[in-house]
Amino acid sequence: MAASKPSAERLITENIDVWTSAIKKRGSQGRGSSKKTELYGIKKLRELILELAVRGLLVPQNPKDEPASVLLEKIAAEKEQLIKDGKIKKQKPLAENSEGNKSFDLPNGWESSLFGDIALIERGGSPRPIKSFLTEDPAGLNWIKIGDTEQGGKYITSTNERIIKEGLAKTRMVYPGDFLLTNSMSFGRPYISKITGCIHDGWLRISPPPSIDKDYLYILLSSPFIIKAFKKAAAGAVVLNLNADKVREVVVLIPPEAEQPRIVAKVNELMALCDQLEQQTETSLTAHQTLVETLLNTLLNAAQTTGTKESDSQTSTSQVSSFDQAWNRLAQHFDVLFTTEHSIDQLKQTILQLAVMGKLVPQDPNDEPASVLLEKIAKEKEQLIKNNKIKKQKPLPEISDDEKPFDLPKGWTYSRLGDLAYVFAGNSFKSGDFNETGSTRVIKITNVGVGELIETEEYLPENFTEKYKNYKVEEGDLVMALTRPYISNGLKVSSCPASYHNALLNQRVAAIRAFSNTQFLYQFMQSNFVLGLYRNRFGGSGLQPNLKMNDVTDLITPVPPETEQPRIVAKINELMAICDTLKKRLRETQTTQLYLADSMAEQALN
Repeated sequence: MAASKPSAERLITENIDVWTSAIKKRGSQGRGSSKKTELYGIKKLRELILELAVRGLLVPQNPKDEPASVLLEKIAAEKEQLIKDGKIKKQKPLAENSEGNKSFDLPNGWESSLFGDIALIERGGSPRPIKSFLTEDPAGLNWIKIGDTEQGGKYITSTNERIIKEGLAKTRMVYPGDFLLTNSMSFGRPYISKITGCIHDGWLRISPPPSIDKDYLYILLSSPFIIKAFKKAAAGAVVLNLNADKVREVVVLIPPEAEQPRIVAKVNELMALCDQLEQQTETSLTAHQTLVETLLNTLLNAAQTTGTKESDSQTSTSQVSSFDQAWNRLAQHFDVLFTTEHSIDQLKQTILQLAVMGKLVPQDPNDEPASVLLEKIAKEKEQLIKNNKIKKQKPLPEISDDEKPFDLPKGWTYSRLGDLAYVFAGNSFKSGDFNETGSTRVIKITNVGVGELIETEEYLPENFTEKYKNYKVEEGDLVMALTRPYISNGLKVSSCPASYHNALLNQRVAAIRAFSNTQFLYQFMQSNFVLGLYRNRFGGSGLQPNLKMNDVTDLITPVPPETEQPRIVAKINELMAICDTLKKRLRETQTTQLYLADSMAEQALN
């Protein structure tokens, strides 16, 4: 017998590690682990518990229980009496229950039935225009809407709006104990009403017989078995929609009356276990995240303590020692610390932060200082201006000591971005200028992503290349979005690929043409230091982030010696490759864990 299968509950309780380790990354923002991850395994476990419950596999059957067939006879007699008493209308006969949508056997004593044979199912109605029926009179009728439900809630206990009694003729009354089912969009979510009120046509009212345990019916209506049946019934429409007739024809599974409360008790017990597992997993993820943040901040602070007040030789030696010691502490615990995508992303940002602070590679006292590089750049820009290659830009403000965010190593200096690179904005081309068959490519704000340039088949006329040559970008230029310049995972800045060499720059995009190592500047622009500056620029204002050109040209930029920059870039690339390998292995492990959770659930049902 299917119900005698002993392994179902053991699969739940003896494989806790499978359920808690199957975690999916979420795309939503937020610091808390619950906002960054979905506890997929525990969600799957909850679904499994409900499915086992309604298939009769969660609790053993008692052969002394009166079979469900007797219960169905009792329900039929109750309905017949209500029709005779004029309390409900006689409904048209339903198709015979073929049980064709079930691929499993029911336990002894269980029965299947068409939903409409055991419950009264009716659609709500809406008096229109609804605004003319709303009232603030406390004597008005409760007007039940989706907004009156709580996320994940079971009961409806109050309403925000009421309607006048004259609207009753166009709507439907519900009473305490009635079930409400949403019938469109996210259809199928059940609620139990604890109040008397009226429902609009986005609800179905289900009035169950008193002999069906309401908590069991709630479990049944929440189960994957019924949700799958609802989706099948609603299939074919442009917008999935459940009407009352379709719901009446859905097959429901009925245990003996005496078994129903035992199922409810076991489900409640196991759902409480899921709550506990969820809380423990969330706490563990939060603690892990806090530990990673603390250790990475310690790494940054340890690197900073090297300062710039030591002699050249002391700086080089002590800096290597300080960073290596802190890094080695992390490296010894990589397998424990960097086990989530978020923690690996934090590690990547720490690497960039160390790089722009001059703490990632040791300084070489033989390197020409960055001040010499800036003098070279100034001369090069002056020559380009004389040759009409670039436009002359207004002098940028001096950098005060108060503006400098951190001390730099010997040989480094601070500069405004506009003194380090040629920065220009795009042109405001007309919408009619764009086409799909021209030869002049164009970079619009929609092309600029975080670390990527999104290619599109959009062009400008061929003669625009010469006409608007001052807006031409070159391969390797950095392009940056000025409107909505950042999203959750970084600044919208990318490197111009060869395919867009000599493309024209559209409005609300800035180009940054570096006169030193472009890759170092690119890594700087990708760092949380820059992202944080721009976020603070708009923080809490409620305004759409919209940078001006001086927000780009005036950006304070740490500048390493020219010969140190490629060493920094090489070290970044080396460490980022390690991070990418970690992330790849993590995703492979997560895929396996998700597969195990799915397989475990399937095993429990077969």
